[in-house]
Amino acid sequence: MAIDVFFLINSIGLGIGLAMDAFSVCIANGLKEPNMSKSRHVKMAAVYAFFQFAMPMIGWICVHTIQNIFTVFQKCIPWIALILLLYIGIEMIVSGFKAKECDDKESDSNEKITFKTLIVQGIATSIDALSVGFTIASYNAMEAFLASLIIAVVTLFICIGGVKLGKIFGSKVEKYANHLGGAILIIIGLEIFIKSFI
Repeated sequence: MAIDVFFLINSIGLGIGLAMDAFSVCIANGLKEPNMSKSRHVKMAAVYAFFQFAMPMIGWICVHTIQNIFTVFQKCIPWIALILLLYIGIEMIVSGFKAKECDDKESDSNEKITFKTLIVQGIATSIDALSVGFTIASYNAMEAFLASLIIAVVTLFICIGGVKLGKIFGSKVEKYANHLGGAILIIIGLEIFIKSFI
């Protein structure tokens, strides 16, 4: 197993690049839920880290087994990310308006992001990492696993920072947190979609 400085730099670089969408979503989640506990904060980041680990590995496996089918599926990736993030983003904005209409600040501040929503966000922000399977196609299984693990660790720390940032600003703009968070998710979805055609 040829693990060298270039391998580490490349894996960390991939981790940073892939984590940016998850980082933005973490800011949105921190805005929505500024009073979340530290353990929930870390668990939330861990969900994104898990998907950023799993997707490159799945991509690598696909390249080495069902490359033709995977190549066709790759064209759907931006559409899937766009639909998932638009759905969650619009849902957040709508719930923000409903909370405003009810003028019930207490129930709004207690509203938590569900595990189901976290899973959908994790898939939406990491699905483009499937393409990393092509980038690391020349790696053997252990190298692919280690690269994916490094990507996950980088994502974990970046996402912890994202949630923290969102919590800081969320406590200051709590009244508009759902609107801001939803808008961020929609922008990320559009960015992933547009970037795929450039």
